[in-house]
Amino acid sequence: MGGSIGSVWGGDRLDLDAYLARVGYRGEREPTLEVLRALHAAHIAALTFENLEVVLGRPVRLDLESLQAKMVRRRRGGTCCEQTLLYAAALDAIGFAFTATASRVRLGEERIRPATHMSLRVELDGEDWFTDVGFGAEGLLEPLRLRDGEVVRQSGWTYGLRREEGPTPGAAGPLVLRRLRRDGWFDLYAIGTEPRFPVDFTVTSHFTSTHPRSPFRGKLLVQKPAAGQRLVLRDTELTRLLPDFTEESRRVSAGELPGLLSGEFGLALDAEDTAALVARHEAASAS
Repeated sequence: MGGSIGSVWGGDRLDLDAYLARVGYRGEREPTLEVLRALHAAHIAALTFENLEVVLGRPVRLDLESLQAKMVRRRRGGTCCEQTLLYAAALDAIGFAFTATASRVRLGEERIRPATHMSLRVELDGEDWFTDVGFGAEGLLEPLRLRDGEVVRQSGWTYGLRREEGPTPGAAGPLVLRRLRRDGWFDLYAIGTEPRFPVDFTVTSHFTSTHPRSPFRGKLLVQKPAAGQRLVLRDTELTRLLPDFTEESRRVSAGELPGLLSGEFGLALDAEDTAALVARHEAASAS
């Protein structure tokens, strides 16, 4: 899948100039590995993972016009599904051939979770490259060659892929994306192989934004990966993760929340959103 069926991913309907300006990309527009790397890096630097719509009780809209209005023109961030769909439209417009995948998030746990994390597998010169712009603070800084045993260092952060055994002896299982922590490898998620389409994103987003057990409901979650630090805001606690494995956490007051979201996380909020989030923050701090 790719540019040949642009109506599926929306490359023919995307304002590519506006998207590239939003993420600060000014390079070539050709389907090459260099462009893929640059676009991945530019996207995560500009577009923050955030679930503000969910915690404020608003619907998460995944049609391309809504995604462009929110993340490009209003300069907001988005969830995994929102970000990956916008990114996919940009790759499609440029002419990349890719397949969407759904992964089972682990984050160190052994229980089987539903396949709710969306990413892209890009085909380049006979090789598959994995690109994921929507995983938040633990996410990749650039694409990763999709093969067993791959280990890469990305600006002080180390990632690896490991093939697991399947459910029956001798059967191949999924590739698992891991990040190296102080105490060893930490499983992030098991990458799926079945192709997914925008309609699958709709089902996934409905689950993650409305199901009572979804980790995105009832808790403000804003995350930003970068080379020198990773920032995570969970309701009233801000955590700063550094490449040397140290973590710094502190409580955030309601008064500093607007400046934090606009300054550290780069989110442009209007007066209504700001007031609603401050009121919610005050209630969370008091509980």
